[in-house]
Amino acid sequence: MTHTASRPGLTRRQLLARSIAAGASFMVGAGFVAARDGAWAMQTAHLEPRSMATLIQMARDIYPHDQLADEFYAIAVRGYDSPEAAPAMEAGIAALDAAAEGHGHASYLDTHWERDRVDILRGMERSAFFQTVRAGLVTGLYNQPDVWPVFGYEGESFSKGGYLARGFDDIAWL
Repeated sequence: MTHTASRPGLTRRQLLARSIAAGASFMVGAGFVAARDGAWAMQTAHLEPRSMATLIQMARDIYPHDQLADEFYAIAVRGYDSPEAAPAMEAGIAALDAAAEGHGHASYLDTHWERDRVDILRGMERSAFFQTVRAGLVTGLYNQPDVWPVFGYEGESFSKGGYLARGFDDIAWL
């Protein structure tokens, strides 16, 4: 009779749970990126899965909102997985990884401290790659209707009668 409780080491379930908890997202097979909690996954067509995971982490570091799931950041950067954008993104990520190596890390994605990643990004903030990703995030992240309630934004008001008819002039707090 084998007693699994007395065996040293980790079970398969423990190993997967610990490895998934170590990063924001992970790659499973070619062209596939998934969340650590299994809440979302995405297929990549033109970017390497690791590159997409790097873009997601970069997006989170540029516009950090702890209350937003990585899924929203993934949606914001998925437009870079196109035949037109992918070569520039791959080159930019290679430069980002080289900058991380210059700071003593294996890659940007393997840089575990947010402060270190922000320092790496600050060194690249004038690059076309950084500016492209940052500018795309403004609309890619904040134009998602599912994100609006997190920030208390109710969306456009015209279809609901406009702002004037919905408490714009309510100054009971004054």
